[in-house]
Amino acid sequence: MIATIANTSAQRPALHGAKTGTEAAPGILIVDDNPLNRDLVERILRAEGFQTVAAGDGEEAFSVLGSTPVDLILLDVLLPGRTGFELCADFKRDRTLRDIPVIFLSSLDDPRCRLQGLHAGGVDYISKPFYAEEVLARVRVHLRIRQAVRVVALREEARLAELREAQRSILVLPEDLPEASFAVSYRPLGAAGGDIYDVLQLGDRLFAYFVADISGHGVGASFLTSAVKALLRQYSGPLYSPEETMRGINSVMRSTIQEDQYLTACYVRYYQRKKLLSIVGAGHPAPIHVAADGKSTTFAGESDPLGVFESVILEKREISLQPGDRFYLYTDGLIEDHRLPGGGRGRGLESLRRACERRHRLPLPEAVDAITADVRPAEKPADDDLLLLAVEARK
Repeated sequence: MIATIANTSAQRPALHGAKTGTEAAPGILIVDDNPLNRDLVERILRAEGFQTVAAGDGEEAFSVLGSTPVDLILLDVLLPGRTGFELCADFKRDRTLRDIPVIFLSSLDDPRCRLQGLHAGGVDYISKPFYAEEVLARVRVHLRIRQAVRVVALREEARLAELREAQRSILVLPEDLPEASFAVSYRPLGAAGGDIYDVLQLGDRLFAYFVADISGHGVGASFLTSAVKALLRQYSGPLYSPEETMRGINSVMRSTIQEDQYLTACYVRYYQRKKLLSIVGAGHPAPIHVAADGKSTTFAGESDPLGVFESVILEKREISLQPGDRFYLYTDGLIEDHRLPGGGRGRGLESLRRACERRHRLPLPEAVDAITADVRPAEKPADDDLLLLAVEARK
C-alpha cells in the first residue's frame, strides 16, 4: 500500500484544482495513508474551488512541502512512521512551515487526543466520520484567519519600511560631510534600529561625533532616535561644553522616555586644529584609539546612562591625536555575546581592538566594514544592532 501511495504522489506533485480569476485559489495539503479518505477529501475541496495535493505519510508530506506552497494542512493522526502529532510538531519547528495552519482529521475522538493535537500546534480537530459541510466550514474559517493575519503583517511591514526610510533619511553619510573624515558601518537588527549616530560641524575644523544605544529594539526604540538627534543638535554648539551637551540631553530624556528605558551614549568633540579629542561617556563603551603606527589603546571608567538620574555622573577624557591616528566609536552589539558569562564584554572588546589594529592600513570606509565582519561574521546572526563609526585625524 505504501508503494502505491508513493506512486500516486509522484504523479501529482503540484496542486490540483481551480483558479479564481488571475489569483490561485488556496492550496491544501491532505496527509492520510488511506487513498479512499484522501480522494474523498480532495473531491469535497475541489468541488468548492480549492486546490489540493496529497501525501500518504510524513516523508511524502515534507517532500511535497519542499516544492509546493500550501495554505493549510489537513492531517491524519494514525500514519506510518511518525504520527500526525509528531509530524505537526515537526512542522512547527520548521521556520518555513510553522505559520501554515494544521487541522487534524482523525478517527481518534478521545478528548485527550484533541488536546494532544492542539498542544502539538494544530489549530482545530475534526473527527471521522466527518460531514463535508463541517470540513469546509472549518477550512474556510482558518484560511480567513490566516488571510487576515497576512494583511496585518503586510501593513506592519509597510509601516516599518516607512519608519526605516525615515530613520535612514536623518543619518548623516560621509559624503554629506567629507570634512569630518569619518566612515560608518551600521547593521540594525530589525527593520528599524535602536542604535543611532550623528556627526555635526560645530565650527571651522570643529566637529562632534555622537553614538548612542537606546535600550530595547524595534519600533519603540527607533521612535526615539529622531528625538535624541534633535536634542543633540539643540545642546551642541559654542553655548555648551561637551559635558553640558550630555547633561542637557539627560534632563529632557528623563521626562520623555518610559520608566524602563535609558540611553547610553558617547559624545566626542574633535578640534582638528589642535588635534585634540574631548570625550564624554554616559554608561557607554569607551572609544578605541589606534595610533598611526597601528597600536591601539582604550580606557574604561564609571558613568551613568542618560534618562535615569537627575544628577548624572559622566566620564570625560581628552586625547591628543597625530595625523593618521584613528578613533572608533561603537555600540555594545559589537562586543557582547549573551551566550557568555557577563555578556563576554571583556573578550569582545579585546576582539574588536585587535580587529581595529589589523585593519588599520585599509582606507577608512573599507576598514569599518572589514572590522564589523571580523567580529560579527555574516554567517553568525547578530542578536543586537551593530554600529561602528571611525574617524581619521588629518594633517
